[in-house]
Amino acid sequence: MAFGLASAIVVGIDATRNRSGGTVAHLRGILGAIDPVPCGISQVHLWSYDELLQTIKSQPWLIKHPVAASHGSILQQLAWQYFRLPAIAKQLGVEVMFNTSAGSVCPFQPSVTLSQDMLSFESGEMQRFPWFSRDRLRLEVLKRVQLHRLQKTSRVLFLTEYARQVIGQFGSLPKSVVVPHGINQCFFDVSVDRRSWPMTGPIHCLYVSNAALYKHQWHVVAAISQLRSKTGLDLRLRLVGGGEGSAMERLTLAVNEHDPAGNFVEIEQFIPNIAIAKELTQADLFIYASSCENLPVTLLEAMAAGLPIASSNRGPMPEVLGDAATFFDPESPIAIASAVISIVNDQALRERIRMDAQHRARAFTWEHCAKLTWQVLFDTATNTANSNNPSRHQNKGTIS
Repeated sequence: MAFGLASAIVVGIDATRNRSGGTVAHLRGILGAIDPVPCGISQVHLWSYDELLQTIKSQPWLIKHPVAASHGSILQQLAWQYFRLPAIAKQLGVEVMFNTSAGSVCPFQPSVTLSQDMLSFESGEMQRFPWFSRDRLRLEVLKRVQLHRLQKTSRVLFLTEYARQVIGQFGSLPKSVVVPHGINQCFFDVSVDRRSWPMTGPIHCLYVSNAALYKHQWHVVAAISQLRSKTGLDLRLRLVGGGEGSAMERLTLAVNEHDPAGNFVEIEQFIPNIAIAKELTQADLFIYASSCENLPVTLLEAMAAGLPIASSNRGPMPEVLGDAATFFDPESPIAIASAVISIVNDQALRERIRMDAQHRARAFTWEHCAKLTWQVLFDTATNTANSNNPSRHQNKGTIS
């Protein structure tokens, strides 16, 4: 792929309201993976709040713009994003805007929008939240905002084919590309330090995710309790990620019911991403029981670390894992227990799925993600420019 220097474009990135861990990790991943200049990008303008900008490494092609409105009310944030950002971007010569969330209301065109949220589009998952509850109303509004943005943008980036198929059922969307995010190298490195399978003593099961109604940690607690009672095995469960609200209440009730003495369940609050790598070295088996995801980062990290995985059979998990896991219905403690004990009792299965999972994980690199993202942005800008003014980019560069 070769780009003529005369064809280089200016990209804007709208990250003014992006505070979720996955969105921030994705942004840092693509900005830190490769130099976009050889991809036809001469300059990148990034708008966000101070805390996020400080975590992004400075680059000669990157201009960071702190947005004071990001610390204001939601109405102030939306107003700045809708009215001020397009005008500022045009003044700076931005030729294409990258919306890092489908929740953006920035009307700048042409644009490329990244879709990372699935909860609003899974009808069965939405129904877990009572009507007129704050969470349900938020999801209903978010669904409409995201659909509007996805239908109005020039190109859509999806993280998985599963997400593209599900969201595509809600209406006609522009041309889309599946661009999965990457895995940090440190999670591949920890596989060297990971503990061997215990021949005696406790078997440590790990589930990394915040408590939420679609994460089903309480069913995992019940499953491990059943296995301990039926097999006599010393299975331990560590739940990392914290949480709050009704999901945390359900988890607490489950722990009080199945492990009142605190013998086998341990709950850890939110920890930094770098600390998760250490958690993976101390685990023997990884459990992932979510019923609604787009492309779960913690699952990819467990794959990279070479852990045997028992996973939910919902959402994109079968697409991501292939046959490199045992699968279960995340709302059935019996099914979860069966998937876990299959790994515990079958050494050949355990070795095969962990090695296959690590092999599959190597396809998820930030370099690949960044290269595809910059390519889509370049193509979108140049195609729009050529259609509006055929002579503007004529013979200025080629892609080969």
